[in-house]
Amino acid sequence: MQRLDRSEDSKFVARGVAHLPLPAVRDPVTVAFVLLPKFTLLAFTSAIEPLRVANQLAAQALFRWTVYSHDGAPVRSSCGLPVVPDGPLPKEPEADYLLVCGGVEPELALRPGIADCLRAQWRMGRTVGGLCTGAYALAHAGILKGKRFTLHWENISGFRETFPDLEPVRRIFCVEQRILTCAGGVAAADLMLMLIGERFGPALGQEVMNMCLLSRRRRGDEEQMVSLASRLGTRNARLLKAVAYMETRIEEGFDMAACAAHVGITRRQIERLFADHLGTSPLQYMNDLRLQHGRTLLADTNMTVVEVAMACGYQSSAHFAKSFRRKFGMTPHRFSHFGG
Repeated sequence: MQRLDRSEDSKFVARGVAHLPLPAVRDPVTVAFVLLPKFTLLAFTSAIEPLRVANQLAAQALFRWTVYSHDGAPVRSSCGLPVVPDGPLPKEPEADYLLVCGGVEPELALRPGIADCLRAQWRMGRTVGGLCTGAYALAHAGILKGKRFTLHWENISGFRETFPDLEPVRRIFCVEQRILTCAGGVAAADLMLMLIGERFGPALGQEVMNMCLLSRRRRGDEEQMVSLASRLGTRNARLLKAVAYMETRIEEGFDMAACAAHVGITRRQIERLFADHLGTSPLQYMNDLRLQHGRTLLADTNMTVVEVAMACGYQSSAHFAKSFRRKFGMTPHRFSHFGG
C-alpha cells in the first residue's frame, strides 16, 4: 500500500507535555473518514481525537487520517457546522480503515459510489466501517448479511423497515469480519480505544483514556441505553414486564387483556400499575410508543404516511395523523418534509 511521505508526519503529531515512549513505527495505521451530509459531529470527533492523542503521547505518527466527502465539497454536520474535507472520495482510497460517518436522515444522505467503494475495499481484504448511522452505507454495499453490527438506537427501527433481512444489535460497537460499526456519539471513542490498544498495547490505550478524561472503557457488547428500569424510574417487576411486552408489539393491535395475562395480573391491576408509576394509562403509553416509532420512520425512511401508519398499528392514516399532530404539533406530512 502506498504511504504518505514521512515529512508530512508533523501535521498528525501535536506537541504535548504527557508522553509515553514507544518503539518507532515504520508504517503508521491509515484511516479514511467519509462524511455524509448531516453527519454527527460528536461521532466524528470522538473517533478522530483519540488517534490524535495517541500520536501526541507517542510523539510520532502512529496513525494518519484523511477526511473525504463524496465530491470534495464541505459537508455540513447535523448541528450545522461545516467541515472541509481533504478531497473527494477516490475510487480506491489508500487506507487500512475506511469509515463512513453518518447522522440524521441516513437514507437520504447516502451519495452515489460510496457503497461501491466500501464493497470493493472490503473484498480487497481491507477493513471498513460505519459510525453512528454509517451502517446504512454498509447495508447498501451488501456486506452486512449474516454479520453482527450496530448503529444508533434511535435509527434501528427505521433501519429494520428499510432492510428487513438485516438485524442490528443494540451494542456500543461491533467488530466482525473486517467490519467495524458503532452507535455513534462517544461510542466512537470506545471503538477507537479498542483499536489503539490492539495495535499499540493497553498502556497507550489507558493513557489516551486519561488524556480524553474518560473514566471507564466500555466493552463493545455493552448496551447503548440504560436499563428499562432506569428509563422508567422503577424496578417494579410487573410493570417492567408489561412495558417490555408492549415495546415488542408496536405494529400489532393492542390487547390489554393479553398484556395483563402475560404479566399474570388482572386488567384493573395493570391499569393501576401504569397510573401509580408512570402517571398514564397502558393504552396511552402504547399510543405514545407507536407515535414515537412513527416519528422515527418518517425521519429515517422513504415510507409514505399511509405506510408508516400501518407499520405503527393504526387502522387508518387519518387516525394516525390526528394523533401525531396532537402529540408533536405538526402533521406527519409536514414533519417528513421538515428541514428538507
